[in-house]
Amino acid sequence: MKSAQVDGHEPKGYFSQSLSKLQPKHYVQVKPAYFQEENHVLVDRQLEQLAPVGPTSMFHQKFDRIDESLGRYSRKVFVGGLPPDIDEEEITATFHRFGPLVVDWPHKAESKSYFPPKGYAFLLFQEEPSVQLLIDSCIQEDDRLYLCVSSPTIKDKLVQIRPWRISDADYVFDSSLPLDPRKTVFVGGVPRPLKAFELATIMDRLYGGVCYAGIDTDPELKYPKGAGRVAFSSQQSYIAAISARFVQLQHGDIEKRVEVKPYVLDDQMCDECQGVRCGGKFAPFFCANVTCLQYYCEQCWAAIHSRPGREFHKPLVKEGADRPRTVPFRWY
Repeated sequence: MKSAQVDGHEPKGYFSQSLSKLQPKHYVQVKPAYFQEENHVLVDRQLEQLAPVGPTSMFHQKFDRIDESLGRYSRKVFVGGLPPDIDEEEITATFHRFGPLVVDWPHKAESKSYFPPKGYAFLLFQEEPSVQLLIDSCIQEDDRLYLCVSSPTIKDKLVQIRPWRISDADYVFDSSLPLDPRKTVFVGGVPRPLKAFELATIMDRLYGGVCYAGIDTDPELKYPKGAGRVAFSSQQSYIAAISARFVQLQHGDIEKRVEVKPYVLDDQMCDECQGVRCGGKFAPFFCANVTCLQYYCEQCWAAIHSRPGREFHKPLVKEGADRPRTVPFRWY
């Protein structure tokens, strides 16, 4: 990997803070992803299908000691800070030397635009080695990577490349600690560059007792979806996190206030009747109020939450992309 040239100029614009040592050019940002397929799937199974495993299950893999040489990159690469006049064909032509690819950006089909409207796009390579070739061709400055891109009016615009390693999607503080799905929270709106280690560090600093953190990724491309999960080793830390409801996450110059909710499982029995009142079906509702923190079938929810002081509790259910949502409940 090459080294970036450094001089005394202060660049302006998109990456002015991070590129203070580089020449005053325009900059573009690119972000790939890197993965440990087997380890990542194992963690997903333990966190997304946790009920059969049980609250006393243990991590037998030391995910915090994964061999970096085994990692691979996702085929999806984020490119930010593109020249305002570069179109899809020109982006494709620029990166096609690394391998066949498709260029995409949010709401591309609806907007019918030939230019990335916010100055960033995604490169979807057909083959994973293409991403490694791209990275090998980059200039390196500190922990950032850059590449030159030209448009009809701008020549050699320096682009930033932010690799996403799939091994960064999971982090375990201590593999000897038990993983309890009922002490796991869902974190929405996570900045996509944020690594599981960084999420775990932030949450542990705020609430303590973090034993695991994971970044939710797309099942096909293994690319971050903007959400995460954090498991705690103590009930006190778990309750502190869900009681706070929001947390401030920072990654570089990106800072977001994101929501924290209980991680809702879809295969838990009713804690009140153990399935007796609902024919052995899994409980559809979870009460996140700290006076409850239990799963309920419809009959038990109605019975328990008709009591004084509990009638205003709102049930959570698991929905798509593992996001818990509040649902209205009709009393019998």
